[in-house]
Amino acid sequence: MKLIIQIPCFNEEETLRQTLDDLPRRIEGVDEIEYLVINDGSSDETTRVAKEWGVDYIVNFTQNKGLAKGFMAGIDVALENGADIIVNTDADNQYRGKDIPKLIEPIIKQEADIVIGERPIDDTADFCWMKKKLQRLGSWAVRQASNTDIPDAPSGFRAFSREAALRLNVVNDYTYTLETIVQAGREKIPIVSVPIETNEALRPSRLARTMFAYVRTSMLTILRAYLVYKPLKAFLFLSLFPTILGIIIWIRFLYYFFTAGGAGHIQSLIFACTLIIIGFVCVMIGILGDTICANRKILQDVQYHTRKQYYDGVKLSEPRKREECRIYYR
Repeated sequence: MKLIIQIPCFNEEETLRQTLDDLPRRIEGVDEIEYLVINDGSSDETTRVAKEWGVDYIVNFTQNKGLAKGFMAGIDVALENGADIIVNTDADNQYRGKDIPKLIEPIIKQEADIVIGERPIDDTADFCWMKKKLQRLGSWAVRQASNTDIPDAPSGFRAFSREAALRLNVVNDYTYTLETIVQAGREKIPIVSVPIETNEALRPSRLARTMFAYVRTSMLTILRAYLVYKPLKAFLFLSLFPTILGIIIWIRFLYYFFTAGGAGHIQSLIFACTLIIIGFVCVMIGILGDTICANRKILQDVQYHTRKQYYDGVKLSEPRKREECRIYYR
């Protein structure tokens, strides 16, 4: 059993060493632990710190591409190097390395393929009252979209089995945290959460400049993910509003037509027909989206088998000797 712990980084020179020092060296049930740093176009000495500490792999982006791109690049490198379990943690030392054994335990016991670390949000002093409420609201929205019971959806402390990692797809450029939960729920990938502890924040979050920007982008990410996986249901729901309103106005026109001849109410009839047409168009978009969704599932299956064949082939091949950190450029 091989575990690779990956850490996406963007200008984390000051906190990376502390984060790496906190990671476990041995875990019961795991034969080998390796460490992977994704340098997302940092302009400081993040790469030097990682090399000096002795990480096994570094993925270097020539420019900043965002958390989602960095996460997926790390997943690819971890799979290529034979990881049976992949743990993702943050470089700001928010999460405690001692919780990693607890995080991967459901995967080792084959009880889940994805495990999310649940932070004690209400007891976290670094979160203001507003942020706590918004975190709860966002997690509730993800639960509704994904049909899961994950209480802390934005948590970046999570573990993936090799099987789950092979199936992952992240299409947005913002963050992987929300979309992967929606995907897991809709694709029936076993997912659970475990309670964890957190450290005191060493720096402010860099995911969004303001709280409003974070909420706006998160909601758009959730909505987009839901539209990707359930387009027919989403557009049928949207079609109800113009259709029902159009029918009500149309019934009103019929009432005046049969009681007063309908004079002066032609505008209502035109408006009603327009609303009903809008509702019909929404239904057609939903049907088209559902057809595209079916094709996407076929493509995902093809991608899964292709990735599995490639990465399992690499895993079964003779291991390459490493005398120093292996660096990948993206």
